[in-house]
Formats: sequence, structure tokens, C-alpha cells
Amino acid sequence: MNEERLLQVLLAPHISEKTTAAADAVNQHVFKVATDATKTEIKQAVEKLFNVKVSKVQVVNVKGKSKRFGQRLGKRSDWRKAYIALEAGQDIELAGAN
Repeated sequence: MNEERLLQVLLAPHISEKTTAAADAVNQHVFKVATDATKTEIKQAVEKLFNVKVSKVQVVNVKGKSKRFGQRLGKRSDWRKAYIALEAGQDIELAGAN
């Protein structure tokens, strides 16, 4: 796989109460990913960037909400998120230690 492509697959970590609970309970992390990224690309990107072993990848396409801007209707962009399950004993530290 092209190394440049792997660096463009992961866009940002998706942090919420639900994802924090999943990270603590079942060692699963959530990332916003490129809309055209495949599961194998996501797996390779996470393993390369964080030096961990990925056991499973689940991908969800999130539809953008319809919003109203004054009298005009608008739509937020669709996006994609990936649930990354890590093997036992592996962990990703997203926040820097203070």
C-alpha cells in the first residue's frame, strides 16, 4: 500500500461519551476516515501510525443532517467513521500526558 495514501486515510479521532466508554470497556477506538477508505486501508494506517495490532475494523457511513440557514435549506457533508478493535494488551494514547 502507498505510504502517502495511508497517511490520508485517518482524518481525526472521534471523541464522545460513547466512544470513550467503548475504549475503556472493549478496547475499541473510533476515527473519522476518508469516505473512500477501505477496511484494509484503515487497518494498515492505524497499525502504521500507532504501532499496534488491529483485530477488527467496522465502518459506518454517517449521513449529513439537513439544516436551515435563515430561509435557505442546507445539508452538512456525509462522512465516515471506523470502529477499530485492538488485540488484547494493545492501546492507543490519543491525549498527551501532562
